[in-house]
Amino acid sequence: MKAKLGMSPIAWWNDDLVELSDDVSLEECLRQSRSAGFTGMEMGQRFPSDPKLMLPALKRADVALCGGWFSGLLVDGDIDKDKDRIRPMIELFKAVDAPCIVYGEIGRSIQGDRSKPLATKPKLSDDEMKAYGRKVTAFAEWVEGQGMPLCYHHHMAAVVETEPELDLFMKNSGISLLYDAGHMAFAGGDVLRVIDKHHQRIIHVHAKDVRMEVIGKLDRSKESFLDAVVKGAFTVPGDGSLDFEKIVKKLAGYGYEGWFVVEAEQDPVKAPPLKMAQIGHKELMRVMTAAGYTVET
Repeated sequence: MKAKLGMSPIAWWNDDLVELSDDVSLEECLRQSRSAGFTGMEMGQRFPSDPKLMLPALKRADVALCGGWFSGLLVDGDIDKDKDRIRPMIELFKAVDAPCIVYGEIGRSIQGDRSKPLATKPKLSDDEMKAYGRKVTAFAEWVEGQGMPLCYHHHMAAVVETEPELDLFMKNSGISLLYDAGHMAFAGGDVLRVIDKHHQRIIHVHAKDVRMEVIGKLDRSKESFLDAVVKGAFTVPGDGSLDFEKIVKKLAGYGYEGWFVVEAEQDPVKAPPLKMAQIGHKELMRVMTAAGYTVET
């Protein structure tokens, strides 16, 4: 089986928390990630939106664009408006041969609002989730009809956060899934059971670790998702609480092949991105070998 290892630029700069952003160029971010062994990078705000600029930057760094987040508004919004918003991204990602676009629902979400405690996250009724699932499916089918796969990111503080919410969403939708063990562990879910239930739809993986000792001490009635990030809830594989050997072996057992993308938003002063990239890469190479993967280098 084959796998590829990528990173998210959120280790270097955080699009939601300016105070957790290092003053580093895109070129240096790509260089450090590649020097740690990663062959891909997900898109961030400092990337050019013109493929004539992006392709040379990627080529110079010897990395591929391995995905990127689209902020969707379908839970309450108009599907045609999101089609208009995502069109330029589809064309860009096709031009640079990216594997997929990651759909992240920000409608009703409190993930970017530090004034909203975790306990106030939005919740959909069963009927609302069914309607939402149908709308997301229609959108995904349209995006894929334009030539670009779309996968859904379950996420803390959003409408699909918990394991039961994900189960209901998956039951009522047809979109592919981005699996993120860190977000699922934070939400109190069983990270291995989720793979068992939804492995047939997983086309992209975020290798995000968590520090459960930080998460366990959060006051969810007062503290927000961004407060948790600032406190160090997330980290790279090999530096947190999750057993990535079990997670990767579980995915391998179901035949998953594709990208494993390290996404770990942290304070770059307390957690130097290059050092964390090296830790994450070393751990992933260890568990990938144990799971029988051949990793592209």
